[in-house]
Amino acid sequence: MQIGAAARRVAKSLVYQERPRAAVEFATAAARRLSSDLTRRGPLGLSTLGMLYLSAALAESSQEKTAARVRAAGGYVDEAGEAAARQGADLDEDYTQFGPTNVVLHRVDMLLRFEDGWSALDAATEAEPGALARMTRERQAGHRVAMARASLLTRRKDDAAKALLAADELAPEEVRSRPDAVNLVKDVVGVTADPGPGLRALARHCGLRA
Repeated sequence: MQIGAAARRVAKSLVYQERPRAAVEFATAAARRLSSDLTRRGPLGLSTLGMLYLSAALAESSQEKTAARVRAAGGYVDEAGEAAARQGADLDEDYTQFGPTNVVLHRVDMLLRFEDGWSALDAATEAEPGALARMTRERQAGHRVAMARASLLTRRKDDAAKALLAADELAPEEVRSRPDAVNLVKDVVGVTADPGPGLRALARHCGLRA
């Protein structure tokens, strides 16, 4: 059990070190080696197994987009989905929030890393609203930022603005303190002819001119 959790931390560290290929190889090797043992350990083991595969998906989608990488990353999310299905519910074993909903949110994030906004919006419909509402405010806000990014990619400017404002209302630090989110606010303001008072105020809170 501890080996699996440690492997997940190593994979995450490799991504931060900008070594995504090594992270993919490490996470998938650990998941396959430990799969039987982790599955026997019930929800905690399944959460660890699923998060290893989600770590692999994150690392795979951190690289330049190719058809092979899109398939591989999707396959890792599918593996995590199988672990979530066996687990049967959204739990917070080892503070992972792992479960079917978390798998959906990771699939959305993975697709956005490959800049596939339409597929990300489609994948997001698999998240059950009640289950999403039970997640932490930070995770809910992060998902709304992801929806704003998908909306902008698909030229739905108004939806992007609404999602950003909803994220800021839930957890301001997830928008105002994250460079990627701040840049997204800047992009949405830049393509909106009349941002309106809410979006302008958010831009100012992010240190932007609007």
